[in-house]
Amino acid sequence: MIFTFICINDSLDWKDLTKEEMLERVLKKTKPGSILLFHNSTKYTSSSLPDIIKALKAKNFELVKVSELIYKDNYIVDPNGVQKQNK
Repeated sequence: MIFTFICINDSLDWKDLTKEEMLERVLKKTKPGSILLFHNSTKYTSSSLPDIIKALKAKNFELVKVSELIYKDNYIVDPNGVQKQNK
């Protein structure tokens, strides 16, 4: 099964933002339910993540895997990417 996610907070790490720019962007744009997008072969991502995670936890965000956000039983994803109970 393929899922499409529309509400994604792109860190823009692929633009080689500095650690400080990335932290500021992610903290400013993250809201409850945000899905954060990072890439694994960028210049500053791996060195920035510990600080980003620490700052998000300090703001009482809970970090979970995307798979934990997907309702699996008796739900569908509509064309807008919203999960709805299958009636």
